[in-house]
Amino acid sequence: MTTKPQLKLGSHLVPGLAAVGLFAVMAAVFLGASFPNPQGFADGANLTASIGYTMFNLEFGSVEGESMLVAFEIIDLVLVGALVGAVLLARRDEDGSMRTILTDGGRELKRTLFDDEEGDH
Repeated sequence: MTTKPQLKLGSHLVPGLAAVGLFAVMAAVFLGASFPNPQGFADGANLTASIGYTMFNLEFGSVEGESMLVAFEIIDLVLVGALVGAVLLARRDEDGSMRTILTDGGRELKRTLFDDEEGDH
């Protein structure tokens, strides 16, 4: 028989209320934000040069620079995250061997943890 969940009013209440309040403030800011109209490139413009000039806010291109800076920073964060993830997945154990947890379905880890010769249990 299941019982209804009960609200614990201990130390979890204040951080939970703070998280709900922060979510409400961020939702209000995001929903109330106004964005400028999207801009296109002029006819006959060199697209590669215009994107490069725009990303670094140089005045040589035909498009204003603020619209591309956010995209540049987002791409930067995604690539750094991918690089850190790749390093974490490819690191070696203390004895110099590569980790095989991702390639063998965890059988080697199970043998190590449970001292099981077969790995079937």
